[in-house]
Amino acid sequence: MRDIITKTLVIRFSSAGDIVLATPLFRALRTRFPHAEIDFAVKRDYAGLVRHHPALTNILELPGGEDGEALRRLRSEVRAHKYDLLIDIHGSLRSRFICLGAPRVVRIRKRVLPRLVLVRFKRNMYDPWGGAPSVVDRYFEPVLPYGVVNDGKGLEVFPSPEDHAAVAGILAEVGVRDGERCIVLAPGARHWSKRWPGERFAEVGAALASGSGLARGGDPRARVFVVGGKDDAALCADVATRIRHQAPGANVVDLAGRLTLTGCALVMDRASAVITNDTALMHIAAARKRPVVAIFGPTVREFGFFPVGTRSIVLERSGLECRPCTHVGGPTCPAGHFRCMLETEPSAVVAHARAFMES
Repeated sequence: MRDIITKTLVIRFSSAGDIVLATPLFRALRTRFPHAEIDFAVKRDYAGLVRHHPALTNILELPGGEDGEALRRLRSEVRAHKYDLLIDIHGSLRSRFICLGAPRVVRIRKRVLPRLVLVRFKRNMYDPWGGAPSVVDRYFEPVLPYGVVNDGKGLEVFPSPEDHAAVAGILAEVGVRDGERCIVLAPGARHWSKRWPGERFAEVGAALASGSGLARGGDPRARVFVVGGKDDAALCADVATRIRHQAPGANVVDLAGRLTLTGCALVMDRASAVITNDTALMHIAAARKRPVVAIFGPTVREFGFFPVGTRSIVLERSGLECRPCTHVGGPTCPAGHFRCMLETEPSAVVAHARAFMES
């Protein structure tokens, strides 16, 4: 049995999806050490994802730019807190610098070598390195000796009062009724190679908005929300325009750039299904326990990012010799054909979304 922890710091600077995947760890730490100070160090750009998490005591923010002086200030702040334990689930040079000189540090096993072998040589070497569990479970591995275990209840996000007000205003503005059938499309992704083509998202949205291919009985049509960040604005606008063209009269609401990620979570609460690429919004949907239809291309299950804790279906093109070609995505398809994404047909996505809507 380890000593009781009274002050601990979890470190994960980025990115959005990785931070949402850390939320079960926060909850488990609070369960194991109910009276402890449990802090989290994160980049300021992502602090909103955890600012209202009830398990956390303080948020230590790393300013944008990540210059050396900002890192040194954060390290000084960490040393002044005199934490019993630092839990480094980032495992980067920056997080290691923050941990220098701390009396007790535990760190994630990132399985870099088997990941490299799988990407470069297409050989799965994960078993000798502890297998390929979800990233959620990888975050727990360093703290298992402290009796901190995954409760299996999945991810969570806690929207702010400002998020609630913004979403309530939007829903009132567009006239969403209680119990109305809704679908959320998230066509964006930071890296181009992880984006299923926007015109295919539009084809799916048009089919669901018009009721095409859906079960008979009741009103088979669905209101469609298109969500994304400011960088996704042009893509989301194009998807919404295509849906309206293909399904005249469709109820389509383009919300790209209008909401925070946690605000998007509140919109997802209305969804019969969320259709998404392998992105942070997929994990947000899982955190709200919404049914997820996820489209994976260059990445695979072994990297640990499949949806966690909710009903989901992952559509992927298995058996391609070139897959996986990356663990994070890239600006182009290295093979030039993009089969990993293009061979996922809209009809399959519609069918799985329909199944979730009917259930």
